[in-house]
Amino acid sequence: MKKFIYIALGSLTFALGTLGIFLPFLPTTGFYLLTGFFWLRSSEKLYLKFTQSSYYQTYIVELFVKKKMTKKGKVKMFLSMAVVFSLPIILVSSWWLKLLLVSIYFAHVFGLLWYFHRQPKIKFQAKEIK
Repeated sequence: MKKFIYIALGSLTFALGTLGIFLPFLPTTGFYLLTGFFWLRSSEKLYLKFTQSSYYQTYIVELFVKKKMTKKGKVKMFLSMAVVFSLPIILVSSWWLKLLLVSIYFAHVFGLLWYFHRQPKIKFQAKEIK
């Protein structure tokens, strides 16, 4: 029973992650990490198929393992973050809360720029489907 629940949750998070490719407010990477978690614990076949897919390679391996992102991708990411942060900044009337939100946004920008600037120290190799 537990296996079927994990397969269902993995399928749901995969669908939400795939929707996140087209809808900027859904976190593709987070949902794909959850998909890997659920399918790893339920079905080796599904997990291996997922980790060899182009979606996984693009949104997980390239970003988190190899730390590669195009300039266009970074600009798109920072602009979508700016939109998400600007909505509460506009709606909030407190000046110190606005300042805090702006500070958090810039902390994200600098932190992510630092993260992608560092070189990866490990080599990643996915298993092959038999």
